[in-house]
Amino acid sequence: TGLSIKKCDLKITTNNSNHHTEEISTERLMLRRGQPFTITVHFSSPVHSYLQQLKKTSLTVQTGPHPSKADGTQAEFPICSPAEPKQWSAALEEQDPWFWTISVNSPARAPIGHYTLTLRAPGADCHLGSFTLLFNPWCQGDEVFLPNEAQRQEYVLNQEGVIYRGTENAVLAQPWDFGQLEEDIVDICFTLLGMGERRQRDKGSAQRQSPVPVCRTVAAMLTCDEFRGVLSAGGTGPCCAGTAPPAWLGSRAILQRWSVAQCKPVGSGHCWVLAAVLCSAVLRCLGIPTRVVTGFTWAHNTNSSLSVDEYYDEDGTMLTRDSDARVWTFHVWNECWMARADLSPEYSGWQALDATCQVKDKGSSFCGPAPVKAIKEGDTEVDYDVCNFFAAINAKCQVWIQTADDTLKPALGGTKYIGNNFSTKGVGSERCEDVTHHYKYPEGSLQEKEVLGKAYRKTKQLETGSSKAEFSSIPPAHEDPVNLFIQLQAKSCLLLGQDISLSITVSNHSGAEKVAQLVVRAQSVHYTGVPIAQLWKEEFHLTLRSNEASSLQVSVPYSLYRGEMGENKLLRLTAMLRDEDSSMCLAQEEISVSESPLTIEFPEAMVQYQPSTAKISLLNPLAEPLEKCVVAVTGRGLLYRQRKYRLGPVQPNSTQQLQILFTPTQAGPRRLTAHLTSLQLHNLNSFKTVNVAAA
Repeated sequence: TGLSIKKCDLKITTNNSNHHTEEISTERLMLRRGQPFTITVHFSSPVHSYLQQLKKTSLTVQTGPHPSKADGTQAEFPICSPAEPKQWSAALEEQDPWFWTISVNSPARAPIGHYTLTLRAPGADCHLGSFTLLFNPWCQGDEVFLPNEAQRQEYVLNQEGVIYRGTENAVLAQPWDFGQLEEDIVDICFTLLGMGERRQRDKGSAQRQSPVPVCRTVAAMLTCDEFRGVLSAGGTGPCCAGTAPPAWLGSRAILQRWSVAQCKPVGSGHCWVLAAVLCSAVLRCLGIPTRVVTGFTWAHNTNSSLSVDEYYDEDGTMLTRDSDARVWTFHVWNECWMARADLSPEYSGWQALDATCQVKDKGSSFCGPAPVKAIKEGDTEVDYDVCNFFAAINAKCQVWIQTADDTLKPALGGTKYIGNNFSTKGVGSERCEDVTHHYKYPEGSLQEKEVLGKAYRKTKQLETGSSKAEFSSIPPAHEDPVNLFIQLQAKSCLLLGQDISLSITVSNHSGAEKVAQLVVRAQSVHYTGVPIAQLWKEEFHLTLRSNEASSLQVSVPYSLYRGEMGENKLLRLTAMLRDEDSSMCLAQEEISVSESPLTIEFPEAMVQYQPSTAKISLLNPLAEPLEKCVVAVTGRGLLYRQRKYRLGPVQPNSTQQLQILFTPTQAGPRRLTAHLTSLQLHNLNSFKTVNVAAA
């Protein structure tokens, strides 16, 4: 007689715990490849001659719309087979006339996806259940294996991130809820992956064996598909239709809205939102160790050229030219950890992946994954898009002055050093970790010169061997004698409501007295280097004696620059010095006006399942009342869902306090985030982490 199966126990609680997926689901089997899992098959009638039955019985797993043994999306294997790391196998762990307990092992390169598990016996096939298979950073045979447990906890399982914005001299932290372990996110991620595979006409599920094509597929789907992408391409100016980036607090809401909207773009795809969604809700969810990285002073859309230009008029007003290439105040991308089986072993490790569309020879698209080591060493021929990343962080920025007759003159002292302060959240903490040394050798060092020289030599080889160079070298520097110097200093980060204090030093190093005009200006800019509005301007007429320096202090009242600051509250300060010989010298500084007036306080001790209180204080830094204030509060493991509190008017320089009552349900480090909107101030965040003791 054949097997009569009553039920199959997938042992979800035990298996999910062993596979580090218990937070994703307690009702569905979530597994990581290359690691065994256990099931128990219960019979309706006793099986006495089990050895004879085993010889006739096998298991079948399959995934994808067109399962095939040839591409690894389908496998049939006997239950008595020994564990085999490179193929599906199963072994009988325990047997009884009424049940069999079976250990099943997946290969470390099995395609990720939703699987069905079937038991095949003479006369009948029995569906035992379904499971989801993810990448496995805990398995040495997996390409995404990460040997450090603290890093696995941070880059795979941590749902609470920090994204850095601001300027290179004032790095500001923004909290972000990744939410990659929420159960619905897994299904949305596989929907996204499947749509991307169909869009690219790939081999579908067969491409899911390697993290490289998976990364490229989901990065392409975020913005590069204008009809089905998650977010519409943004970044050069005001937000597109949909929710503005500063209003997003986490990835889950974005992906849920995309799913409900029948997979159509739901908001503006500014770089930090793209990186946050790609990092958390997609790549970490699928099991690829990923982190968000911010670089300051980034040369965008250079199409691998090592030169980028900025333009100003004679009064120091920033001009917008037709070129797509410009210097961004900051840019945010991802790093994914993986072995590069398609490249030399030295390129394994962190890979740069940028979902923001960039101009490339074959049109606009995402960049990466590019080995970070290859970027640092100037190996610009390495896949994928190392040349684009290298140019973005090593280009030379020349500042040009457009005169009244539309001619261009190089501004004295007008070059910028590109690629600074690469920042990411530290492992197991909320400190900012500087990873610039992973991408670049120290400025001015011998190693930096050697790397740049290697890149230039490869440029000439490309120019010789093809009609169009893919990598352009730096233009010659301006070498005219410089007699005028100007220095501009300002505080890098201002509190809301503060006046701007400028210190300007002008030097005349010529042998003669000079009469000069100084124009000082403040203008608001998008983080993408696009000007928003002219906010303030003041002119000075100076007589500069030979070989002397002159200093002056200038103050810009908040009331003059408060309007039209833009969503990132970035101000470009310029000081243009022009003498009677038409020599023009430019100094510039960028400052951020982004300090939050919210503070959060916790009691000294907090215990799981015991009622507690947090205090949120709102200080009004302005000279006018804050009206229609709404504070939204979230905290995984602290609050069940987001809460919103409406406050009455907050008078100038006064403080209102909120008492938040809650009962922690999860132990360990837990973050509370407060988000403020009002008529006067928009989208200001504050966050604080507390350690909750286990009950």
